[in-house]
Amino acid sequence: MSGQDVEQLAKRVAAGERRALSRAITLVESGRADHRADAVALLDALKPAGKQALRIGLSGTPGVGKSTFIEAFGMFLIERGLRVAVLAVDPSSARSGGSILGDKTRMEELSRHPDAFIRPSPAQTQLGGVARRTREAVSLCEAAGFDVVLIETVGVGQSETMVAEMSDLFLLLLAPAGGDELQGVKRGIMEMADMILVNKADGDLKATATRTCSDYAGALRLLRKRPQDPEGYPCAMTVSAVTRDGLAKAWDAMERLAEWRRTSGYWDRARAEQARHWFMEDLRAGLLARLDRDPDIRERIEKLGTEVAQGEKSPTVAADEVLSALGK
Repeated sequence: MSGQDVEQLAKRVAAGERRALSRAITLVESGRADHRADAVALLDALKPAGKQALRIGLSGTPGVGKSTFIEAFGMFLIERGLRVAVLAVDPSSARSGGSILGDKTRMEELSRHPDAFIRPSPAQTQLGGVARRTREAVSLCEAAGFDVVLIETVGVGQSETMVAEMSDLFLLLLAPAGGDELQGVKRGIMEMADMILVNKADGDLKATATRTCSDYAGALRLLRKRPQDPEGYPCAMTVSAVTRDGLAKAWDAMERLAEWRRTSGYWDRARAEQARHWFMEDLRAGLLARLDRDPDIRERIEKLGTEVAQGEKSPTVAADEVLSALGK
């Protein structure tokens, strides 16, 4: 791609063209070296736009109804005049490396709306519930003028909290009867959440959802208050993606928290720290890629890997040999 092509693509993304945005995300997700150079140039060209969306990370266990909730919540936001982008991360097979990428089929109504954009991406080998280039995809959606960017993680456990490092608000979606107060005070994903939403609060499950919400609300009161939170946060509430009950109340709570963080200065500080975090992540990934491209180092790593597999050396000793060789 020539410099002129990159510039033209940047203009189309900034104009809010969804097809151009899809092409741009494909470019930043590519592992090819020439594509990476074009992606860096594209992100640099879009940086002066300075547009900011509300970035909302959404996590939860498989089957909790994340996709159904996002479609209902996305349509709710669009009805209020907002443009919504959804970045959905799908788990990849450890054997084949493939992903189903079926989230758009689950969000049929939202995917057809002109004010919505849905992009499923494979997690590949990336841990933390997000894909390798999700952060850059978020930046592209902001540059395209979307007001809210919803980042849906793969179905995660308590330790996968990477999405909190790229969002302004982090929501944890739970199912009725998903745990008790003891479960609620466990560290990890629970203490990262700004809001806990107990989904499926309708029909026969409504009473159970209310009890679950009460349990987690009690658990949150046992956690130490965080400096970035105003009074009453983090909080727990019930929602229903089917009836849309609770969506307006949840959105009001999100807006209050976002506004408080903007006026208190926490918003800018958090984004600055997130930028520093991803700089270090990109640096680590780049260094590992360079090691892999060096034939001498790669040969040495393969040799030591064989010795480790055969029990001739311990993994720690073999790794130390590689690191010592790099320091020479």
